[in-house]
Amino acid sequence: MTHFDLFIIGAGPGGYVAALEAAKLGKTVAVAERREVGGTCLNRGCIPTKALLRAARTYRLATHSQELGIHADGASCDTAAMYRRTREVTDSLRGGIEALFKRGKVELLRGTARVEGPGRVSVDGGEYTADRILIAAGSRPARPPIPGLDLPGVVTSDELLAGRGADARRLVIIGGGVIGVEFAQVFSDLGREITILEALPRILNNMDREISQNLTMILKKRGVSVHTGAAVSRIEADEGGLTCFYTEKEQEAQVFADCVLVCTGRKPETEQLFAPGAEIPTERGFLGVNSDFETGLSGVYAVGDVVLGGIQLAHAAENQAKNAVRAMFGAPPLKDLSLIPACVFTDPEIAAVGVTADEAKSAGREVLVRKSLTSANGKSVVEGAERGFSKLVFDRASGALVGAQLMCPHAAEMIGGLTAAIVGGLTEAQLTRAVFPHPTVSEILSLD
Repeated sequence: MTHFDLFIIGAGPGGYVAALEAAKLGKTVAVAERREVGGTCLNRGCIPTKALLRAARTYRLATHSQELGIHADGASCDTAAMYRRTREVTDSLRGGIEALFKRGKVELLRGTARVEGPGRVSVDGGEYTADRILIAAGSRPARPPIPGLDLPGVVTSDELLAGRGADARRLVIIGGGVIGVEFAQVFSDLGREITILEALPRILNNMDREISQNLTMILKKRGVSVHTGAAVSRIEADEGGLTCFYTEKEQEAQVFADCVLVCTGRKPETEQLFAPGAEIPTERGFLGVNSDFETGLSGVYAVGDVVLGGIQLAHAAENQAKNAVRAMFGAPPLKDLSLIPACVFTDPEIAAVGVTADEAKSAGREVLVRKSLTSANGKSVVEGAERGFSKLVFDRASGALVGAQLMCPHAAEMIGGLTAAIVGGLTEAQLTRAVFPHPTVSEILSLD
């Protein structure tokens, strides 16, 4: 029976980063993966979505650039070619991860893994032992109990990214979170008829209120129909496609579609992960962990989407993995996990880290907000940015930066520097001394 210092279940962002981190420490490592390496992010999430966003935005710019003096008469969109390009991107990156495994002498086992007990794992019947086990099994799209969700033409994000429903002219999206609004961006840019049905009071409900309001206005301006406080009751099929019934402001309404995309959260992949007698208590399928990411079963750790109360983002899983591996082998944590930036790749981009002014107010904390508009920023105007801004939130007593919310071109690239500023405890006075280059979008962060 083969023995490893660390056995990892799942080769997504948490799993492959943990494997490479442990390999750097000179440990023997195995990773079991039943699907493609790279997990959801690389194969069914972040990367393919961004590839489609790039293609769709290029098409929208080509067909809406008359004010720039550009006339792309006869421009067309080849959806099949878009998806082929997306697969090429994911294939290339997947190959890169497998090459890193070979270089780090990480053993990749293809198959379904199960924890048999402390220090024991099976993969499709083969048995292995390990000093420590890390669960990084990821998640899958959740399917709420809505009648009609099993009808042909109703898809999850996994299925839409595989091409099912990609040619639909009328797309209804149930859920106005990050996944929902990014798909709305993709297919509205391609000229499709898009409707978002969100049960909560606003889209991107967990982000700054002004971000949600601005994005709603921008999407509506581009022809997207956005309904909030809209609870879907059922989906029915007819000869013309699908009818989605929902209640909004206590009134029942309906919308017709060729395809319905369900984006209502994700469910942890923990079912059948543990052999009888080796189960770890879960809450709604999620695993509880301590500060070292160790579960209730000694020597078994968990990171990423399976962790109770965690943030389901690839970079959260990656950095949890780095800290978890270091904890396993006696090294201090490397990353400050209290600050995880979030990005939404709409147009304009959205990014946030730390607390919002509303959150600070609810917590009884006094803050100072410094806000700048992209309408006064030269580079943003040149790029045609709509309704953008930056908000920097400072603790009034200490002057330290405690939060940032951006809605502007390149927001996702800019938020990393602001995250570093918060981690470093930089104050308003210190940030005021910084000089920003002109003309750049980053000038909206200047505090003078």
